[in-house]
Amino acid sequence: MSWAQEEGVFRLGDLPLHCGGTLPEARIVWKTHGRLSPARDNVVLYPTSYGAQHPDLEWLIGPEGILDPTRWFIVIPNMFTGGLSSSPSNTPDWPGLVTAWDNVAAQRRLLRETWGIERLHAVYGWSMGAQQAYHWAAAHPAEVARIVVNCGSARTAVHNRVFLAGLMATLEAAPEFDGAVRFRAQPRKALRAFGRIYAGWALSQDFYRAGLHLSALGAPDLDTFLVRDWEQRFARRDAADLLAQLRTWEAGDIADHPRYGGELARALAAIEARVLLMPGETDLYFRVADNAAELPHLRHGRLLPIPSIWGHRAGNPQPNPPDADFIRNAVRALLES
Repeated sequence: MSWAQEEGVFRLGDLPLHCGGTLPEARIVWKTHGRLSPARDNVVLYPTSYGAQHPDLEWLIGPEGILDPTRWFIVIPNMFTGGLSSSPSNTPDWPGLVTAWDNVAAQRRLLRETWGIERLHAVYGWSMGAQQAYHWAAAHPAEVARIVVNCGSARTAVHNRVFLAGLMATLEAAPEFDGAVRFRAQPRKALRAFGRIYAGWALSQDFYRAGLHLSALGAPDLDTFLVRDWEQRFARRDAADLLAQLRTWEAGDIADHPRYGGELARALAAIEARVLLMPGETDLYFRVADNAAELPHLRHGRLLPIPSIWGHRAGNPQPNPPDADFIRNAVRALLES
């Protein structure tokens, strides 16, 4: 790699939380790609997504990638609850609920206090990263010029919450669960079930009907695919972190703020950024219909569904060049406009 990279830890002290309480000795683990321009006008913030840490998402950064580090200063702040930044696994007095609002408040301090960045050229996010992009635009309308909402929504939909409720109940039913936040040991049987439930939602029925779990992802059979791609994926993470992050996801709502009084249309209308809504056509929990309902309330919105049978994973298409090409072309057009 020929472009500049840097990583570090930003310490915030005790962080007051949006829903009450305090995150003690909060910290963000971050990484950057590219160089900050003298005018500080080339910043693209790239928040992480569910179960992901920054190395998992760097595949799309490159001169020919979706985000070009020779053009943009790309800042990846690891999300609270993801296991690197403050999370139940590394924070003894975990407060229970940390929201997207709290992530945005901490990220804003990171940008200002570390690099003197006052305005973002764009926020690019997939899934929970897309939720954070939406929260950024609602929290600080004058400070964000563009956002890419890639398989995400402004408010976690009821059907999405049903999906999350099943995952949370699976973890909370484990005998290792302490009834609040933590587990006495990794709940291996619960995590095995967790991964298999997730596999049925993250990819579409058409994906499985076409046999892409075998032909595109190289599994010899369905059970190997479930073990390799899903059970092992989540076994890497601490169960308490996974549970806390589900709670953050469920609470996602850009209208949950005194400024907006719970009125989603009002929060959407306050966004000044140009918004690129990129749902996956076959996503089972961040639906095209959710973004279509948001679109009329946005000042500068464009709805561009990803034409794919890869379900939610269409938005993070590392093994899927056609979807990656579609996203790259759309995102590059937005960033250069």
